[in-house]
Amino acid sequence: MKTFNERIKSVIKSKKSCLCVGLDMDPRILNTTNLEVLKYHTRLVIDATRDLAIAFKPNFAFFERWGSAGFKWLEETVGYIGEDALTIADAKRGDIGNTAIQYAESIFSHFCFDSVTLNPYMGADSIKPFLGDPGKGVFILCKTSNPSSQEFQDLKLGKKSLFEIVAEASLKLNKNKNVGLVVGATAQKELESIRSLAPDLPFLIPGVGAQGGDLYQSVKIGNKNGTALINISRGISFAGDMSKTEIRLEAKKYVERMREILGG
Repeated sequence: MKTFNERIKSVIKSKKSCLCVGLDMDPRILNTTNLEVLKYHTRLVIDATRDLAIAFKPNFAFFERWGSAGFKWLEETVGYIGEDALTIADAKRGDIGNTAIQYAESIFSHFCFDSVTLNPYMGADSIKPFLGDPGKGVFILCKTSNPSSQEFQDLKLGKKSLFEIVAEASLKLNKNKNVGLVVGATAQKELESIRSLAPDLPFLIPGVGAQGGDLYQSVKIGNKNGTALINISRGISFAGDMSKTEIRLEAKKYVERMREILGG
């Protein structure tokens, strides 16, 4: 059986893409509170991009806010994606002990996600319960794309920043070859530093598109001595007039650019 990190390499090679499509179904952008309309648009985005995307990343917040109906929608969404791409639960879990075990059961066994985003603030105890199955992966928040990330992540502990310590600790946790890092596209200097500290770890890189991160550097550095999944959420899901044609066209532009960068 392939490890999760091997699966990433395999799907990148087969699709010649490193696009991850974030499913952040914001009712404000779609100007509706009709859950059926949101479900329809989710399926439309998946259908428009399933041959281009190596992964889909549903953001739990946009599903949880609808209560039990939202969880049902999340189940349906993972099932609809099927085997065409990897799935990432953008849940940012970060607890310990029995709680972490139950979170892992929920995400991997109930919702059947391939991977999950995790917050490392409580240390290795909050990560290890998710690592038992080599086929299931985690992406640990390392250096995020939001402006205030520097308040904690850039703090110096001796000569190292906290995000550098997180990267080194994550490397040690990668015994089953199923650990990756979340590194924002808006932090180009840090991206290069983290890649040198954590060779071979896959990077999930948000922040390209609406947040203004640099696509070229993200693809180039992220895939140097490792692999990178470049996440685009709003920039694809709500492209143009939000039709299937416009969404696909925008996704295709990103993938074609990625192929140029990887081939150059």
